[in-house]
Amino acid sequence: MTTSYDKFPSVSVPATDRDYAVAGWNAIGAELRGAVAARSGQRTVVCVDLYHGVWEAEVLDALRRELRPDAVLETRVANKSKDAVRSMLARDLGDDRVFAFMSRWEVSDFFDQEAVAAFSQRLAAIPSGVILVYGVAASVCCPDPDLLIYADMARWEIQLRFRSGRLPNWLDDNAGEDPLRLYKRGYFVDWRALDRHKRGLYDRIDYLLDTNSAEPKMMTGSAFRRGLVVAAARPFRVKPYFDPGVWGGQWMREKFALDPDPPNFAWSFDCVPEENSLLLEIGGVTLETPAINLVFRQPRELLGDKVYARFGAEFPIRFDMLDTMRGGNLSLQCHPMTDYIQQTFGMHYTQDESYYLLDADPAADPHVFLGVKSGVSKAEFAAALRASEQSGRFDAERYVNAFPAKKHDHFLIPAGTVHCSGANCMVLEISATPYIFTFKMWDWGRVGLDGRPRPVHTGHALANIQFDRDTEWARRNLVGRVETLSETPGVKEERTGLHGFEFIETRRHWFTRPVAHDTAGGVNVLNLVQGAAAVVESPTGAFEPFTVHYAETFIVPASVGPYTIRPISPNPTHPHATIKAFIR
Repeated sequence: MTTSYDKFPSVSVPATDRDYAVAGWNAIGAELRGAVAARSGQRTVVCVDLYHGVWEAEVLDALRRELRPDAVLETRVANKSKDAVRSMLARDLGDDRVFAFMSRWEVSDFFDQEAVAAFSQRLAAIPSGVILVYGVAASVCCPDPDLLIYADMARWEIQLRFRSGRLPNWLDDNAGEDPLRLYKRGYFVDWRALDRHKRGLYDRIDYLLDTNSAEPKMMTGSAFRRGLVVAAARPFRVKPYFDPGVWGGQWMREKFALDPDPPNFAWSFDCVPEENSLLLEIGGVTLETPAINLVFRQPRELLGDKVYARFGAEFPIRFDMLDTMRGGNLSLQCHPMTDYIQQTFGMHYTQDESYYLLDADPAADPHVFLGVKSGVSKAEFAAALRASEQSGRFDAERYVNAFPAKKHDHFLIPAGTVHCSGANCMVLEISATPYIFTFKMWDWGRVGLDGRPRPVHTGHALANIQFDRDTEWARRNLVGRVETLSETPGVKEERTGLHGFEFIETRRHWFTRPVAHDTAGGVNVLNLVQGAAAVVESPTGAFEPFTVHYAETFIVPASVGPYTIRPISPNPTHPHATIKAFIR
C-alpha cells in the first residue's frame, strides 16, 4: 500500500522583475545575451564558476553556442598537474578506501600561482568583446567579472556520476576507479575546498545555473538568495534520495512508490543537508541546489544563535531511513568516540545516533543488536573477529545482545556502542551528522552490490567499542527509555532519548488535536511517524500552512518560533504521532 510521500518537495519563491528563472538552453542563452547587451557594447567578462561534477565539456559547448563569445578562456590551464595534486593530498588521503583526514586545503592551493598570473595578463590583454572565462573555481583566475554565473551541483548527483565511471575527482584522471575512493576524496578534500570557495561567492552571483538534470535551468542571483531567505523562515523538506544495498528491503519501495528496477532500497537520505538538495520553485521553474547552501547562507535563521555558536554553519541533526524489511541484517558496527574522531579524522564531533522503529514485522522475530553481552572481554571479541576474517564465520549473537524490536521502539546508540539493525525492521535513524564514520566489523560474509568486498575496519572498531556497555547496561540505558512529560485530552508528550552522552534530545507527541510546539531558538527536525497527514501552521500566520505525510521528515527553522501541528482526519482511537529532535 503506497502513501502520499512527496519525493520532490519544493519551496515556493514569489517571482518579481528581479527574481525569476528560465529553463532550457535557448532561454538561458537569451537571458545571458540580454544581460550582455544591457552593457551597451562594453567589453564584458562573463565568468562561469563551476562546482566539480558539472559535465564541463557539455555545458561549455552549450554556452559557446548560446552566448556566442568573442573569446573563451578555460581556467584549467592554470591548475596544478594531476601528479602535483596527488602529492599535495597524499598525507591527508592515506591508503584506506573509506577514511581520510578532513582537509583544510583552499581552492587556490589547486592552482599554480604563476599560471594564474599569466592567465590574468592574457585576460587583461583582450581589449573588447564578450569574453567567457570558464572552469571549476574559475573566479580564482577571474575575481572581478562583469557577470558571475555559478554552476552548482547536487552531492547525490555527483555520487551517481562517480558510479557511472565517467566522472573523476577534481584534477585527476581516475574516472571508473573504486567509487568509495572517489567519494572519499570528494568528502574529505574536494568538497571541503569547493564549499569554502562557494561561500565567498553568494553575494556576488548574478545567475545560478542548475545542470543536475537533462533540462538545464537558471535563476537570477537575487532569486537564489531570496529563496534561501524564504526557506529559512518556514517549515520545509529537502529532496530525498534512495539507494539500494546488500541488506536492503522492500518497505520503502512499496510505501513510497519507488523505482521497481533495483533489487531493493536500503537507505533513504531525507534530512542530511550536506548530501540532500533543496528544490526552489519560482514562476513554474524548479531548480535544484545543494541544501548545504541554506546552512551556509542563513545559519542563524536556520539553526538559531545557540546552535550556530556551538556548531558553526553545520547542520548537526541527521534523519535517514534504513530498510531491512524482507532484507538482511545491517553490518555489525560502531561509531568513533569524540576524541578518536578528532585525532584520527579531524572532525570536531561524532556520530551519536538512535534507531526509531517506524515499522517491524512481528511475524519475523525482528530485533536490534546493541551492546556486548555481559562477560565478553575485548580480547575474546577481538580474537573472534580476527578469526572471522579468515573463516568467514562469526556468531554475532554469542557476543552481542539481540533485543526484540517492535513498531515505535526507540533504541539509543551513543558512539562506541556496538550495534546494528536486524532484518525485517524499518528504522528511522536519528543521529548527529558525521554520517560516514561507521566502523564495520562483521558483514555476514557479504560482498557489495558491485561484487567487491565491503570494507571492514576491525582495528578502528576495537579502538572505540565500550566494553562496559554490556547486557544490563544496554537494557537499563538504551532500550525502552520512554518518559511521559505531559498528558492532556488529545495530546501526550514523551521523552524518548537520546542518551545523556548525546547532544540531541527527542520528544514524541501522540495527538488527536492540534499540538503547540516552539523552536525555542533552535532548529527542530521532525518526522510524522503515525497518521496519514498533518498540517504545520503558524499561530500568527507567519507562513503558509505546510502539509506533511506519513514518514516524511521536515525541518522547522529556529526563526519560526511557535508553531502547531494539526492532524488531518483525526481519529480519537488512532492518534497521529511525531518524533521531534533538537539540540539540548
